[in-house]
Amino acid sequence: MVVGLGNPESEYGGTRHNLGADVVALLAERHGERLKRGKERALVAEARIDGKRVVLAFPQTYVNESGVSVAALMRRHGVDDLRHVVVVHDELDLPVGRVKLKIGGGTAGHNGLKSIQAHLHDNGFVRVRIGVDKPPGKRQGADHVLRRPGKADKEALDVAVEIAADAVEAILNEGPEAAMNRFNTRAD
Repeated sequence: MVVGLGNPESEYGGTRHNLGADVVALLAERHGERLKRGKERALVAEARIDGKRVVLAFPQTYVNESGVSVAALMRRHGVDDLRHVVVVHDELDLPVGRVKLKIGGGTAGHNGLKSIQAHLHDNGFVRVRIGVDKPPGKRQGADHVLRRPGKADKEALDVAVEIAADAVEAILNEGPEAAMNRFNTRAD
C-alpha cells in the first residue's frame, strides 16, 4: 500500500504539503488507474505494478489526521505488515528536491507521521521523504509547507515527484533496503 500525504481541498493543490499526494496521483497515472473516493476517507486506486497488486491512496482527512484513513485502509485491504506500507511525504529536514527513503524512525515534527504512528501503534512503515527545506527567516514550518513554491523550487519539486515515484516502484520491485541503497546515495 502506498499512501501519499496531503490536504484534500483544491486550495492546497501545488503546495509543498501535497507532494505525497502528487506522487500517488502520478503512480496511478503511470499504471493506467484513476483515484476514486473510497470508504476509508481516501481517494484510492488499485494498480498492478510489475505484477503486484498495489493500493494507492490519498487520505482525505487532512494531513494531521492521516492515521485515521491509513489504519482503515490497512484493515480493508488486509495489510498487516508495516513494511508493506509506504508513506510519501514532504520533509523540512531535507534540501528542496532531495528524495530519501527510510524505514521507521521519528516524525521530525510531521503531524501526518505522528497521526499514522498513533493509529498504527508503530513506526515501522517505509517512508519516501521529499525535501522542501526549512522555511526562510522566521516563517513557521506550517506556513512554509502550505504555500506554493516559487519557480526554482517548483521545478526542483516537479523533478523530485518523478524521482519519488521511481523510488516507490523500486521499493515494490527490489525491497526497501535495496531501494534505499540506490536512492539515498544519489547525487542530486
